[in-house]
Amino acid sequence: MSIRGLKKKKQQKTFKVKVITMEAEMEFSCEMDWKGKDLFDSVCRNLALRETWFFGLQFVASGMDTWLKLEKKILQHQVPKEDPIRFRFMAKFYPENVTDELFQEITQHLFFLQVKKQILDEEIICSPEASVLLASYAVQAKYGDYNHSIHQPGFLSQDELLPQRVLQQYQMTSEMWQDKITAVHAGHRGISRDEAEMNYLKIAQDLDMYGVNYFPITLAKNDSDILLGVDAKGIHIYSKDNKITPLESFKWGDIRNISYDDKKVKLIPIDKKAEAFKFYAKEHKVNKLILHLCIGNHNLFLTKRKVDSTEIQEMKAQAKEEKTRRKKEHQRLLMEKELREEAERAKEELERRMFQLEEEARQANEALIRSNEAAELLVEKVQIAEDEAKLLAQEAVEARHELQRLELTVLKNKDDMRMMENQMRESDLITMKLLKESDRRAKESELLEQDLHKAREAERHAKKKLLELGSHSQKPAKILQQDTLEEGFDNKTLWQNLDTEYKRLSLEIEKERIEYLEKSKQLENQLNELKLEIQTLKQQDRQLNALSLYNVNLRYKYNMQDTLLMQTWPKEPTSPYSIPPVYSVSTVRSCPTPERDAYPHPIRTSHTLPNYTTGREARQNVRKVEKYNLDIIYI
Repeated sequence: MSIRGLKKKKQQKTFKVKVITMEAEMEFSCEMDWKGKDLFDSVCRNLALRETWFFGLQFVASGMDTWLKLEKKILQHQVPKEDPIRFRFMAKFYPENVTDELFQEITQHLFFLQVKKQILDEEIICSPEASVLLASYAVQAKYGDYNHSIHQPGFLSQDELLPQRVLQQYQMTSEMWQDKITAVHAGHRGISRDEAEMNYLKIAQDLDMYGVNYFPITLAKNDSDILLGVDAKGIHIYSKDNKITPLESFKWGDIRNISYDDKKVKLIPIDKKAEAFKFYAKEHKVNKLILHLCIGNHNLFLTKRKVDSTEIQEMKAQAKEEKTRRKKEHQRLLMEKELREEAERAKEELERRMFQLEEEARQANEALIRSNEAAELLVEKVQIAEDEAKLLAQEAVEARHELQRLELTVLKNKDDMRMMENQMRESDLITMKLLKESDRRAKESELLEQDLHKAREAERHAKKKLLELGSHSQKPAKILQQDTLEEGFDNKTLWQNLDTEYKRLSLEIEKERIEYLEKSKQLENQLNELKLEIQTLKQQDRQLNALSLYNVNLRYKYNMQDTLLMQTWPKEPTSPYSIPPVYSVSTVRSCPTPERDAYPHPIRTSHTLPNYTTGREARQNVRKVEKYNLDIIYI
């Protein structure tokens, strides 16, 4: 046979096996004559597991989970024909008290992973409160202490923490559940991973379905199905619909023997008076599996009540030392962590303080720059203020000179005002004289009119006489002449006298009218001149008012010569129609006119007498003057 054939023959004497644990997968190349113990020992060596009596290798045979027998060859089992052959390394038996029976950290970790999976798969039923507490310990074991800067909201979104039954039981979102778990997780600060896993197992071992393997059985061949449960405490009978509360229980201390015959299993209690408990399974291999689990749990029950062997005592001592070492290491790590966190907080505080100081320095620098700019601006403002002060001082000097000039002007205007007042008084006297003269002339004109009326009556009488003389023309001329002489006047002489008197009267009247017109014109010219002078004085008065207001403000600003100004300068009028006290001339009118509404101060108006043709028109105009009540007021 060739070398290649020999190699091929040697290769056919091994087969591949894949062992799946709760957190890893391992592949082994097994020899054809390997027993289950050989593969199990290889797996335990790879895991550094010494508490091997809790675990076993499980595979699927004919649709049912079956445990690999350690004393039997691997290939003699009904293993699936696949390459590689798959086995699951799982906990086969559960401890009654995890604190006293689990020593190695790897043992605790494997139990933690398996029990956690059973709870999430709802193989072990627990309340929502216990589910949240268990989830918080699982988060502590995975993520460590809660840190708000690292564990941001939503960091648990990818983790499966609660069973679906609990999630569907309440109308809460996943974010609300995560917040609830995070709040409980924050209270586990300082707990190490192995302590968190041990606390998880302590809570889980008190659950009713913890460590129980269920099998369907019947009490008689044709009876209805019930459930048989096997755990570390004994054998329990459950109804099909209730896996929590057992109908009947048999503790390992009360059982003397267990046997099976094909599909029939018989349980004999220690108490001889008690009857044996019999039940039936649907298949023969189920009875084998029940018996195998009962034997294993019963052996563990007996082992725990015996004196520990040297190996177990050594293992407990090592575990105790390891726990003490891990506890010291954990305390040291916690101290280092606290010191590191304190150092980080101090560093953050120093960085924050340094940043604050830098910010304060930057602000101080900016404030210094702003203060320098403000100082420059103040210097410029001071320079401008000095220039303005110089200008104001110069203006003040000019204002003093202007004030002195205005005071002189006011004094001069006062003299002019006195002269104008005297002229106005004279003109008023002249006006009064003219009015009196016009009254006298009017009376004279009335007398003349009366004389004229008499003369006209005499003329009409003479004409009448003449007409009468003409109508008696049949009388002799002598008789007419005699009658005329008898009456005492001659007709021709009468006409001459009347004509002479009429001419004389007409000449006197015309002469008086011309004289009156000339005097009226002279008076009108005088009144017009006075009116122009008054308007000129009013304009000067307005200018003086504006200048006085400016000077008062100037005096108030510089606080100069207040007493002199209060004595010499007049006060402001209290109303637009009040009379200025010193230098204004006004005319009070009782009737409204456009001129009075147009000017803020009262104005003086003059009345010009018209040209009179007769004495009656002069009297009518005098009455008009009296009707409008024109009174001249002197101030």
